Amino acid sequence: MDEKYFNDAEKIQEIINNASKIVILQADIPDGDSLGSALALEYILGDLGKQPFLCCGANIPSYLRYLEGWDRVSQEFPTNIDASIIVDTAANSLLDSLDRSDQRRWLSTKPCIVIDHHNVTPSIPYASIVFNRPAVATGEVIYQIAKHFNWPLNHAASENLLASILSDSLGLTSEATTAQSIRIVAEIVESGVNIAELENKRRQLMLKKPEILAYKGELLQRVEYFANNRLAVVTIPWEEIQKYSYDYNPSMLVLDDMRLVEGVDVAIAYKLYKDGKITAKIKCNFGKSIGLKLAEHFGGGGHPYASGYKITDGRNFEEIKNETVAVASELLDSLEE
Repeated sequence: MDEKYFNDAEKIQEIINNASKIVILQADIPDGDSLGSALALEYILGDLGKQPFLCCGANIPSYLRYLEGWDRVSQEFPTNIDASIIVDTAANSLLDSLDRSDQRRWLSTKPCIVIDHHNVTPSIPYASIVFNRPAVATGEVIYQIAKHFNWPLNHAASENLLASILSDSLGLTSEATTAQSIRIVAEIVESGVNIAELENKRRQLMLKKPEILAYKGELLQRVEYFANNRLAVVTIPWEEIQKYSYDYNPSMLVLDDMRLVEGVDVAIAYKLYKDGKITAKIKCNFGKSIGLKLAEHFGGGGHPYASGYKITDGRNFEEIKNETVAVASELLDSLEE
């Protein structure tokens, strides 16, 4: 571990040593990195003699449920804890669910560790320590911390760290993948984790019912193109969220296909919720890394190539969409310049 991170790592160890019950918290938009990291920490802390609790303000998406233990993640925040660990985000805006039942205030009364890998300014004021180290995934950061302190990495913990790294690196193909990322994956495989078995679990879960494939066709027919076809947009209303989300996340059905259209640089899937909330999931093609800046414009976050944001202030959807198109166009133009 680099010397400049050593002191922060020592603080993490101190907090964990002094705690018994520890909640592991994901952002309100869980993904493969956050879930894999949370599950890995659950196994690590359990083997260290702690009592870990998994918590997230949103339901775990169906496409992530190939990771055993996803059903242990609860939306109920435990109050009898000694410390908390927030994984895969240092953004306060992605933890809005904590405002339910004054959970954020309760969290702020105990030591709080943030472990993240995004290159953003932390905005969680009650964090005792923010360990935000550049890496392809939070799972990579946790692996390095675990090795530094000789934390136990059983098979399940290692498998979840591998899932985390493969998820955020898009199978070790993303621009943020480094030689260190590949070395860590190699070490995990040497420990006995089988990449093919993990991928087979994921693929089995990705199997679609006939009606889901038909719905995917409907979504693709509704894709709109803006900014000289550089931006592809699809909108998913509440009725369809309700009808299809249990079987498959509608956004994930089409985002990658939308990016494979000639001339498209960025794909965005909007979800319109019954209570007026609007969420946007953003994916960018190689060399068009505007995702993070676009999401940050609306108070969101993520990666340069994969990011998202949510709007809860009641603003009109068409207004949001038009603003997104304008900002995305400016960002793409600035890249070309």
